[in-house]
Amino acid sequence: MKKLAWAPLGAVALAIAAIAPAQAADQKSVAVTAIVEHPALDAVRDGVKAALKAEGFEDGKNLKWQYQSAQGNPGTAAQIARKFVGDKPDAIVAIATPSAQAVVAATKTVPVVFSAVTDPVAAKLVPSWEPSKNNVTGVSDLLALDKQMELLKKVVPNAKRVGMVYNPGEANSAVVVKELKELLPKLGMTLVEAAAPRSVDVSSAARSLVGKADVIYTNTDNNVVSSYEALVKVGQDSKLPLVASDTDSVARGAVAALGINYRDLGEQTGRMVARILKGEKPGDIKTEVSTKMELYVNPGAAEKQGIKLSDELVKSAAKVIQ
Repeated sequence: MKKLAWAPLGAVALAIAAIAPAQAADQKSVAVTAIVEHPALDAVRDGVKAALKAEGFEDGKNLKWQYQSAQGNPGTAAQIARKFVGDKPDAIVAIATPSAQAVVAATKTVPVVFSAVTDPVAAKLVPSWEPSKNNVTGVSDLLALDKQMELLKKVVPNAKRVGMVYNPGEANSAVVVKELKELLPKLGMTLVEAAAPRSVDVSSAARSLVGKADVIYTNTDNNVVSSYEALVKVGQDSKLPLVASDTDSVARGAVAALGINYRDLGEQTGRMVARILKGEKPGDIKTEVSTKMELYVNPGAAEKQGIKLSDELVKSAAKVIQ
């Protein structure tokens, strides 16, 4: 009788033992890091998570999700990268160029998916725009600068001097500066640079452009975007209009922006991560570029910065922020 009584319990124990490893094997892990927290990069992070859930990978169920911000510090980015590599996740998502460079430098084996990187080739993340054949792929937020300058001319038709505040140490910004130096003279304009190596330098860099520039153009430089309110104050005080490439900056005080929807960019990145979790190799996946562009305008900010947007431009916007 004892043997008969204990047999079912033994069978249950065996069944549990068989199921537990299967459950562990089914769970995937994704580690996400960003160089700093600001609306655009936060939107990328949230988009990645939403896309993974839509693809069947949900945090707390079959996905272990962890996120860390480097708070704008490249040294911290390197520490996070080393920590994540040591955790051996199924994929690391690195948001923005400095974080992506830190992660790529830290591993040649763990799959890495970068996002919100303007030029991954110039940043030495991948050898070309074709499949890397290594452990890295991702999604770029590369923008067509000729379209950006077309918008700038519509906002400030008589502009001749374009000011730009940027971090010279950020690869994506250095690429934009180089291209603008080649492009602007063809359009009858010149570039006036103002370096902001740290986010606390943004205000003084912007003030240095007063009297030297007719308009300030801001790219997706992380120091600048994280301190955009300081730039807006200078723009309002000095009647110096701000034209951005980050649509989230329009709600914060830019006059206009023709840019990428960073939530969409995050979802695009998340779908790529899901492909890797399902078995594809990152080296076989070609780097993607977001092609969905949106025009945002802020007529109220324009008035505060000394200009008036044309009715035609306002009517053509995907979003008008008052």
